[in-house]
Amino acid sequence: MTVGVEEVVTWIGTSADRITERRDELTKLDSAIGDADHGANMTRGFKAVVEKLNDSPPETIAEAFKTTAMTLISKVGGASGPLYGTMFLKMSQAADGMDQIGTAEWADLLDAALDGIVSRGKAVLEDKTMVDALSPAVDAVRNAADSRDDLETAMRAMSEAAAQGVAATIPLVARKGRASYLGERSAGHQDPGATSTHLILDAAADTLK
Repeated sequence: MTVGVEEVVTWIGTSADRITERRDELTKLDSAIGDADHGANMTRGFKAVVEKLNDSPPETIAEAFKTTAMTLISKVGGASGPLYGTMFLKMSQAADGMDQIGTAEWADLLDAALDGIVSRGKAVLEDKTMVDALSPAVDAVRNAADSRDDLETAMRAMSEAAAQGVAATIPLVARKGRASYLGERSAGHQDPGATSTHLILDAAADTLK
């Protein structure tokens, strides 16, 4: 089973819906260890992405990702805009010439996204960032690709791995971003960036299959 540009656009729209629905939760999480603006920023950014995709429907998967990236960079404030923008921009570059996404292609896309975010933000696993959700998700999809699992199976494993990664951020002491200023006081709080990353990946699991 593979998916194309129409399903990708549906995924982005579903991501926007999930983030909007959980806006208050993201704000509450960010108020504990950040600037309390993650929910508002992400909601505004993804709303703008959906409007852009509706106004100018992309013809390719790469174009859909690039439109998403550039809109998030311009509309989302703080560190999230550049980081999520980089995520989708790297996926756009990896999707060049790709007209269908199967498990192996999805693994390549997520690999590119993770590499871009790590390069941009300099965060690694257990720094209490979005990487803590994305990195195990990438590993799960790569393992699924190596096992020749179908896309739906890979997506389910990805979402579960990301959810576990989010939960694992709670006891961590933040080493990157605004939360790192709190030092030991950042422990005991779930990371908002990891949470929104899981929302986006879980939306993918529900639409790209």
